[in-house]
Parts: sequence; structure tokens; C-alpha cells
Amino acid sequence: MWLDWKKGCQTEMEQRQCQCTALLELSLSVRDCGVSNKPPDNEIVSSLPLQMSLYFNVYFFPFWWLSTVVMLHLKYPVLSDYYKFILVTIMILASLIEVIRLYLGYMGNLQEKVPELAGFWLLSLLLQLPIILFLLFNEGLKIQPLERAVHIVFALFLTFQVIAAFVTLKRMVNKLAIRFRLNEFDQLEEHPMPDFYSLGKEERAVSMAGRGPSAGWRSHTEGLRS
Repeated sequence: MWLDWKKGCQTEMEQRQCQCTALLELSLSVRDCGVSNKPPDNEIVSSLPLQMSLYFNVYFFPFWWLSTVVMLHLKYPVLSDYYKFILVTIMILASLIEVIRLYLGYMGNLQEKVPELAGFWLLSLLLQLPIILFLLFNEGLKIQPLERAVHIVFALFLTFQVIAAFVTLKRMVNKLAIRFRLNEFDQLEEHPMPDFYSLGKEERAVSMAGRGPSAGWRSHTEGLRS
């Protein structure tokens, strides 16, 4: 019975050793794969098309603002009080939002900052684009041909920037996720899990416990023979 128990313990320890070895090899292989596919630190994930659209948008916005203000001044007497208040409020909000939006777009895209680029994307999609579409399709505002033309160009800028910013954000987030996983593997290599150390201690304890009864059994047998 003692020999069966000892064999069972050895078999269990061998299985645990095999499992730990397989786990270690798996983690190292995953780490090697991550290192081989690791993007270089100087890899640029900023979007050139997005930056070009922002650059042209900066020069187009003053022209859009001037055209809209001139048209608003010309048709202001024929507008109802309701639309007068709406247009003045929209012009103030659109001007403030556009300045903040362009600043966040430049900072987020050039410096690869996810929060700034996400703020740019949200301002473009949720605020600026609905405002421009309202100015473009609401016939109660008595839209003039010049207004319609500049609003269409502005809407095209915003639509393209929303799509390009979303793709760029996805690339930046993937890069940060890969870097975070590689840092985790580096920390695992520098500070291994304590289970590998406790496994060796348990193996030595079992081997010492196995030696005790066997040594006593041998001494008892020798005493009987003598």
C-alpha cells in the first residue's frame, strides 16, 4: 500500500510538472509571437488623409463663417423672430465648437492622443454635423445659393473626418492594447508566478516524507533479521 501511495504521489507530481511546463512554454511562445509582431516604437499611426482634411478645413472655416454671416445679415429682416434667434444661436455655437473641434483634431492626430481624437470625433458626429445638416435642409431658413454651396462643402468635410477619425482611433487603440499586453508578458518574465516555486517545495516535502517511512521499514526489517 505504501508503494502504491508513493507511486500515486509521484504520478501526480509528474502531471503537475508537465502542466506547469506546458503553461510556461505557452506563455513564452505567445510572448515570442507578440515580440515578433510588435510594432516599432516609432511607427506612425496618425492618418495623413485626416490631417490633410483638417488642414484645408482650417482655411475653409473662415470663408464659411464670413459667407454665412453675410447671408444672415442680408436675409435677417425677412426672417421670423423664431428663426432669427435660432440662426444667431447656431452661429455662436458652431463657431465655438469648430475652434475646439479643430484643436482636438490636430492634437489627437499629430500626437496620437486617443482622448483628444475621441473628443474630436464626438464633436464632429454629435454636434457639428447635425448643425450643418439643419442649416442645409431646413427650407424655413430661406437658404441662399451661396449658403447651400458652403454648407455642402462643410458637410462633406465633416463626413470624411468622422470616418477617418474612427479608423484612426481604432488603429491607435489596437496599438495601445498590443503594447499593454507586451508589458504584461515582460512583467511575467521578470516576476514569475509563485506557483513554480511552491511546486518545488511541495515536491521536496513529499520526497522527504517518502524517505521517512521507508527508512523506518528498512530498520525494522534489519532488526527482525538479526
